[in-house]
Amino acid sequence: MSLAPPRLRLAAVLAVLLLAHLWLRPTLFPGRFAPDFVLVALLFFAVRSRPGAAAVAGLVVGLLTDAVTPTTFGTAAFALTIVGYAAGWLKALVFADNLLVTAVFVFAASWVRDLLELAASNALRSGAVGTQLLVVSPVAALSTAAAAVVTLFLFRPLLRSAPAL
Repeated sequence: MSLAPPRLRLAAVLAVLLLAHLWLRPTLFPGRFAPDFVLVALLFFAVRSRPGAAAVAGLVVGLLTDAVTPTTFGTAAFALTIVGYAAGWLKALVFADNLLVTAVFVFAASWVRDLLELAASNALRSGAVGTQLLVVSPVAALSTAAAAVVTLFLFRPLLRSAPAL
């Protein structure tokens, strides 16, 4: 039996993912194909919460992400709000503890987030959009899905009984 309440355990896992994004990602994964640990944290939260709370979390995460990329301010907030809401809504279909379903879910969410960001930033007219959506985004989504699977594998006991928020 765990001594910490389920919400506190979920918060601890989300904090570890945030630290991994700020420290581990730049250290071990420089470049465009690095896993997005913040997206993994958002999705883990969204699957364990209501759609409204997941959308608000997506908006907050998106605004914080947009703060470091002011040229396309608002695109990440838009995309992550939609992804967070959809993940919260789809939680009935997603088995939060299944590694394969989690990998496919995170891969799809990462790719859809990139598509929404490109659409919101008016970059779909660019000639490089095909390369972005067909090469860069899938490889980055694959690395993010792998990070989600490793995180779920390592922290499964902490995430198993986290209630809906």
